[in-house]
Amino acid sequence: MKAKDLREKSLEDLKELEKSTMKEVFQTKFKNFTNRLDDTSMIRKTRRELARIRTLLVERTRGAVGTEAAVKAPAAPKAPKAKPAKAAAAPKAEAKSADKKPGEPKKKTAKKSEAK
Repeated sequence: MKAKDLREKSLEDLKELEKSTMKEVFQTKFKNFTNRLDDTSMIRKTRRELARIRTLLVERTRGAVGTEAAVKAPAAPKAPKAKPAKAAAAPKAEAKSADKKPGEPKKKTAKKSEAK
């Protein structure tokens, strides 16, 4: 069913359609699991139809809440936000050891050989 057709339905019809589509999704998955489903694309189609129905239900519930809130309390004008002050530059990290100079490559250490 297309979203245009679904938008024309009432809230109660959409809820009933949601329940029946949920059952249909379960049945198609079950048939696929038991190797009785010929057209595996039906799983995807029914899931998408269920998603369309749920989207419309959410839109209608949020739409009803949003319109009531707009009527009760009008939006207040927002004050401009002040920009935060820039932080002072952090001091550069010092060299980890006193022996090593910042531009010098790391010293290679000799491996200890085990002599027995």
